[in-house]
Amino acid sequence: MNRYDRELAEGILFTDFYQLSMAQLYFAREIHEIPAQFDFFFRSYPDYHGHKAGFCINAGMESLLNWMGKSRFDDLSLNYLRSHKKNDGKPFFSEDFLNWLKDNGNFDSISMQAITEGRVVHPNVPLVTVQGPLIMTQILESALLNHLNFQILIATKASRLKEAGRGQLVLEFGMRRGPHTGTNAATRAAMIGGADFSSNTGMSYLLGYPPKGTHAHSMVQAFMALGYGELGAFEAYAEIYPDDCLLLVDTINTLESGIPNAIKVFEKLRKQGHEPVGIRLDSGDLAYLSIKAAKMLNCAGFDKTRIVLSNQLDEMVIWQILTQIEEEAPKYGVDPDRLIKRMIYGVGTSLVTSKGNSSLDGVYKMTAVYNNGIWIPAFKISDSPEKTINPGYKKVWRIYDDRFIAVADLLSLYDENPTDWDEVLLRHPAEIDRKRILKKQSVSVIELLQKDILKEGKLLYNMPDLSDIRQICESDLKMIDPGVKRIVNPHIYHVSLTEKLWNLKHSMLNKSTTNNGYIV
Repeated sequence: MNRYDRELAEGILFTDFYQLSMAQLYFAREIHEIPAQFDFFFRSYPDYHGHKAGFCINAGMESLLNWMGKSRFDDLSLNYLRSHKKNDGKPFFSEDFLNWLKDNGNFDSISMQAITEGRVVHPNVPLVTVQGPLIMTQILESALLNHLNFQILIATKASRLKEAGRGQLVLEFGMRRGPHTGTNAATRAAMIGGADFSSNTGMSYLLGYPPKGTHAHSMVQAFMALGYGELGAFEAYAEIYPDDCLLLVDTINTLESGIPNAIKVFEKLRKQGHEPVGIRLDSGDLAYLSIKAAKMLNCAGFDKTRIVLSNQLDEMVIWQILTQIEEEAPKYGVDPDRLIKRMIYGVGTSLVTSKGNSSLDGVYKMTAVYNNGIWIPAFKISDSPEKTINPGYKKVWRIYDDRFIAVADLLSLYDENPTDWDEVLLRHPAEIDRKRILKKQSVSVIELLQKDILKEGKLLYNMPDLSDIRQICESDLKMIDPGVKRIVNPHIYHVSLTEKLWNLKHSMLNKSTTNNGYIV
């Protein structure tokens, strides 16, 4: 793919074609500059078939904003649109429409409010609210969904892996099986959600973190084929990297060859004044081998060397490994708690592909149009009540109880401020009879979640460094109930509507169903 092809495929035409056909329709009917509002939200947590997330981690905003800042209709993209024909052979796009795009086809008119990256987020909560001319807010849809859905999915998976590993180091090793260059986005999202480092060299440097990695089986195989043996391979690696020596020990036989040879090299390094990092296990019964490896390393005086596990790990596998270690390690005279604290998890395919659930059901729905000085709610009805959107110009609040634990996210109309209320009535978005009241004395904080990001194309929010986003994520995770973070059968977190928004939604629903789909 040459430079011009990449500009075409990844620029303003990185969108679904129907966005452009709708845009021309809006232009032809002269409604293209009417202000419109769209909400981005996801409908349900990732379900990994046998276990399900109870929260998600927000990610992807920075790459979306970067794309918006450089994407506009230029001669290259317009000439391709100009060449497109209808079935009758006539131009699909009119010259008037293309000329309008040439002069106005950018995102300089877009305003945006959003929940920032790293925050814990939940279904049906507007993570991003976009306002601007109908034509450009519509064209933005596909790219926005592409940037945000995938990265939220990967950040969430990384957070679950970190939780399953009880806070020990997680390394992202997924480049070789990631979605082409989308792996770069996966690396960043993984490090937002919980991965500590990555093997993805270029992206790691770009993010300000050193890339991590050991060596492959092929290195040992090469030395064996040349007559140096496994020990010779380990000695050569240690000679080049005496203070970074972490050896893959399962090329031949983990317990009878790999670990004994690693110990010989470690002893030599220690005599030379260096301390080894550890070993990596990539096959077999990883729980059993971890216990036996720890026993052998402990007896040799290397009770602090790290044990890195890899090979098709995910959160359930890690959870099962740690459960087995807790049960079996004492039988071998190994302290399970000390062993668990020296372990590192290298996670590849399951992280960068979100194994078990490969897509987030994030959607971008129109919720209001601006006319005669006011925002008019827009509505979409679904046969499934939980899929009927929450209309209007809204705010998003997070309510913390007297333990400073988040207990609910609350959607209100824009002119409402629950921080002034003596009590907060929470209405279930879909079920008429489900509601509860929170008294002011039981609430410590009500936080406004969305921040101003763009105002008519101007960036208002200073994008934090990755390290700051990671701290935001860690802080948010400490403020949700442990039950919500369970790997299996998590507690359900409540997302509710204020009475005023609930009444608006249901009044519009009733009008629509009694007037053949027209809101009057």
